[in-house]
Amino acid sequence: MNRIPIIIGATSVGKTKYSIEFALENNLEIISADSMQVYKYMDIGTAKPTKEEMAGINHHLMDIIEPDEEWNLFKFAKQARQLLFETDKKYVVVGGTGLYIKSLINNYAAPESSPNEELRSKYLVVSAKQGVEELHRMLQRVDSVSAEKIKPRDEFRIIRALEVFELTGIPFSEQKNMDTSFAENFRLICLDMDRALLYKRIGERVDRMVEMGLFVEVQGLLAKGYSKDLTSLQALGYKEVIMHFEGLFSKDDCIELIKKKTRNFAKRQLTWYRSFPNVEWLTLPSHS
Repeated sequence: MNRIPIIIGATSVGKTKYSIEFALENNLEIISADSMQVYKYMDIGTAKPTKEEMAGINHHLMDIIEPDEEWNLFKFAKQARQLLFETDKKYVVVGGTGLYIKSLINNYAAPESSPNEELRSKYLVVSAKQGVEELHRMLQRVDSVSAEKIKPRDEFRIIRALEVFELTGIPFSEQKNMDTSFAENFRLICLDMDRALLYKRIGERVDRMVEMGLFVEVQGLLAKGYSKDLTSLQALGYKEVIMHFEGLFSKDDCIELIKKKTRNFAKRQLTWYRSFPNVEWLTLPSHS
């Protein structure tokens, strides 16, 4: 137990149940590395564990901000590191979001500059008038390394790189660095199961979310005045339900679309985790 355990795996594989049992056995607290479970009022669609399921285990970085507050890789990494390395408690990290895990194990340093709405608006005007290609050319002039890595049509990332350079005077590419040796501090356990069974579990989970009131939960968020354009409401499940409310497809089609997108997401997660070094793959039994 010298290395910090991290439980990863595809959505619906059973990370919540496994990690709570793991935490109980080893007297640990849990740090969530899920980019959507961090938001309040978003319980059903993000599959947050219930109070009963938590079994008295303290959960951190879960249910802590409003849906219209900003949460990003930098904020996660900073707060997770503070918990892990600046407190006396012992933790297991559970995720969730592959990029968050990668940033944590590689001691990834993201630019600390907060988004600047004025600058973003300026670059969006350039994009609207002269095209995103002009933004990419601007980036090439100040940070050719980032321009090489970012696709010429990826407006969001191009603007972020330009914004960071203008705010800090340091190219985005020079502000990001990884320390791969830092990964030795962690023990990665990836839960896995037969693909057909995983897809079956995904279907069952989506049906259960609908029964628990997913559509009502989304309706409640919109009724509170939260914009459908918020990052939080772009989350898988929420976005599709909003599209259903807008009359784009029936409720049944909406449910099937969520199932299909979740299967695709699970597939991408597993591909992502296979790229991580020194992962312990743990195949769960079919009844887990």
